[in-house]
Amino acid sequence: MTLHTHCRGPIRVVDAPDGHDVTIEGRLDVHSVPDVRDVIHAVIVAGTGEVRLHVGAAEIGDATGLGVIVHLHRRATRAGRRLVLIDASDRTTRLLRACRLERLIAPRHDAVATGDHVTALTVAPLTA
Repeated sequence: MTLHTHCRGPIRVVDAPDGHDVTIEGRLDVHSVPDVRDVIHAVIVAGTGEVRLHVGAAEIGDATGLGVIVHLHRRATRAGRRLVLIDASDRTTRLLRACRLERLIAPRHDAVATGDHVTALTVAPLTA
């Protein structure tokens, strides 16, 4: 399923046996966050397992973009699911580290496609 956000790039959701893969493209900012939040809330409610948020083609544009990731992590945790960031850019990783969120939401890198979903091979180091 591919949905287009109000002002920015698409959001693609793929069901996988062990969770959901959500790919976000474009800028996460005050204009796009409401659409992204609504789509991922529906994904969190709809299933079990990990919610893998592929953000390699996304850019956190302002504090609202970072805030929605923290909000979605908390929402997923309350629902008994785990939110994982896949292929976060160096900038996103630095933002998480600067806000001391990398221990809460550790980004994964080196994802490899297997069938209909993506499996992450390694976890980014937590120390700089």
